[in-house]
Amino acid sequence: MPLGTLDRSPPPFFKQGPSAVSKLMVCSALALFLMVADTRFRIAQPLRAAVGTVLYPLQWVAMRPILAVRMAGGYFESLRSAQASEAQARSKLAQQALRASQVEQLTLENDRLRKLLQLRDRLTTVAQPAEVLYDAADPYSRKVIIDRGLAQGIEAGSPVIDESGVLGQVTRVLPLISEVTLVIDREQAIPVMNVRTGARSVAYGDPSAHGALLELRFMAGNADVQIGDLLTTSGVDGIYPPGLPVAKVEKVERKAESGFARILCAPQALVGGARHVMVLSATAAQIPARPADEPPAPARKGQRK
Repeated sequence: MPLGTLDRSPPPFFKQGPSAVSKLMVCSALALFLMVADTRFRIAQPLRAAVGTVLYPLQWVAMRPILAVRMAGGYFESLRSAQASEAQARSKLAQQALRASQVEQLTLENDRLRKLLQLRDRLTTVAQPAEVLYDAADPYSRKVIIDRGLAQGIEAGSPVIDESGVLGQVTRVLPLISEVTLVIDREQAIPVMNVRTGARSVAYGDPSAHGALLELRFMAGNADVQIGDLLTTSGVDGIYPPGLPVAKVEKVERKAESGFARILCAPQALVGGARHVMVLSATAAQIPARPADEPPAPARKGQRK
């Protein structure tokens, strides 16, 4: 057959459909549409819950080797470290025993004073234990995953504490697990009160610049804040019960050219190694609803409106 009669068109196997640029534009537009739709209407929330439920057995199996290593490491812990921990625990127990001996008397006096002043009873907080499974995969946030979810009655927004103080807040709940955002996350803020002065402020997470710290923003340069001041939850947000330890002031910078002080605080909770935590119920459900505004009284005859 002469060479001039051969078909020079490419075989069907190498034929392409739309160009790569067209595919990229279509996929980008589709991805942008799905992100906006999920943000506005949360259309992917049921899908996330279903995927989380399906993948939970795989996560459980994948965690077995890690838990085995942890158990082996705890088993082979040195005797010296164990003795030091025991001595520290005994010292802390002695301090707590001294304070606990005064709790009953103070509680009785507080109840009598509240009844005398006709104040409402203090808010009760329901708590349930949980265990930290692993850190969240997002490297740009500070979050952990706990082994409690919708099946155990966990609700989004619930405070989470450990034996030392406030650890964070539940920000996402799945059927069997929940996501907890730590107090040092850059998007986390918590109302606090200075125990020494009684001044209220807001502590913001600042994990990147100074290494797992919190920052008191918008504090005046002459504010009465000292290194070592203890910050506790103020309870004005309706989420955190009042009086929970949050952080201690670690650094105070006052500059003449700036109207605000730069205050850095170290969290009290073990944000880097908490294992067992307590999930509290939010206090907003126990706070009475705000009364509706009363309509203005009608003007009488002869009076100007």
